[in-house]
Amino acid sequence: MRYGFYLPTRGPTATREGVLALAREGERLGLHSAMIADHVVFPVTSESAYPYTLDRRHPSGGDALETFSILGVVAGATERLRLVTSVLVLPYRNPVLTAKMVASLDVLSGGRVTLGVGVGWLKEEFEALGSPDFERRGAVTDEWLAIFKQLWTRSPATFNGKFYSFTDIRAEPFPLQKPHPPIWVGGHSRAALRRTARHGDGWHPVGAIAASPLPPGEMRTHLDTLRRMTEEEGRDFSALTVSYKAPLYDSAIPDREGARRSFSGSAEEIAADIRSFADIGVHELIFDFRGVSIAGSIENLQRFAAEVVPLVGD
Repeated sequence: MRYGFYLPTRGPTATREGVLALAREGERLGLHSAMIADHVVFPVTSESAYPYTLDRRHPSGGDALETFSILGVVAGATERLRLVTSVLVLPYRNPVLTAKMVASLDVLSGGRVTLGVGVGWLKEEFEALGSPDFERRGAVTDEWLAIFKQLWTRSPATFNGKFYSFTDIRAEPFPLQKPHPPIWVGGHSRAALRRTARHGDGWHPVGAIAASPLPPGEMRTHLDTLRRMTEEEGRDFSALTVSYKAPLYDSAIPDREGARRSFSGSAEEIAADIRSFADIGVHELIFDFRGVSIAGSIENLQRFAAEVVPLVGD
């Protein structure tokens, strides 16, 4: 099992010093990857439903560091840590420019970029950015992925799509990773699973619905569906990486069925949960160690590395 962790993007801990301190400590402790979320602006009021809280409201303020800016700073301050967008909302940015930014970052980081992608949920943010139609964001995301793969592997490249076209352009250098940086598709909807099967190198679901984690049984069902879809696309399911975002929970709050929530409780209980998810085919677990201070966040990370990881075993 590999482990990843979130870097701060908002609030008082989202400073140069805070981001670098947490990233460097995660690398020192041997964690595999750092996750960077993606928001550009927030509306003052919103009618958009956020799928991962009980009240369907996003705990938004007005601040957010930009994803690629954070990635560049962390890339220059670390050597081994994987740099993961978790997840980049593809319709927010021009596809040719985004392809260039990812390729450049992959070259300059020594081939450490993983592109986690999603379709987005905040309609008002789409409108503020002048992004393609919110209702067609799934189709736009699929087309952007096709553009990326072409620009990362062909020169010159030509593309004629429903939403974007270009003819005979060069966008070198190609990414260092071949054939391109891994693409992980976020989300657990049927559309997200189909997108993973068709375009992805990995599946990257948020392990919570209405603030409760997906239990192993539900994850197994999703994985069975993904396996079938991947085989229907003529692709190898075993080649996909399954990276599961699994918050560490307060053990005093039960899950949807009144039982202890996965990844809560004692170190032994959390280690047992990790083994359960490894048994069903999860390769990497992403935990959120962020607290109200960077010192507290680092302490949470260190405690996990010292108390939980040794109990999991191989």
